[in-house]
Amino acid sequence: MTSAPHLRSRVLAEGTPDHMGQEQIVDLSKLDLEKVELDIEGIRRCIPQRYEMEQLDGIIRYDPVQEFIVGFRDVRNDEFWVRGHIPGRPLLPGVLMLEAAAQLASTYIGLTLKQPGLFIGFGAADRVKFRGTVAPGDRLLIAARCQAMRSRAAVFDVQGLVAGKVVFEARVTGVRV
Repeated sequence: MTSAPHLRSRVLAEGTPDHMGQEQIVDLSKLDLEKVELDIEGIRRCIPQRYEMEQLDGIIRYDPVQEFIVGFRDVRNDEFWVRGHIPGRPLLPGVLMLEAAAQLASTYIGLTLKQPGLFIGFGAADRVKFRGTVAPGDRLLIAARCQAMRSRAAVFDVQGLVAGKVVFEARVTGVRV
């Protein structure tokens, strides 16, 4: 593979813009991370994903006034991807981290709009950065902060954290389907 020195030079010269950095988008120190406000059954009332595609285990805090939601996913050793995504050293695929964040954002929308049958699909993922790994046995905390909510689309800044360290961040857009 050949490199593109002109592109590499431009990126190095301009730096790498980082819209969220590693600052937490929600101050988790002010939350009781052991208190579950909404369990899996409550999540199921908000979003349609089931079985292997359920990527959330609970909601710790839903705050429509400050426009954020925090949930979690307990990563298990018996999940469908463990055997093949990296044998001997299983790592949660980044696409599943983003899916979990999108499901969290959809749960926020469902709780906020309270429209039965509303389905929000994944419209976009921008500014995605993976900063660490997630493995079986980890609790992935996910925070989402609503940036815009319109009649057909909603935009959220999202982050995933393991043991207080940011492991991914992105801006996700959900659209009515």
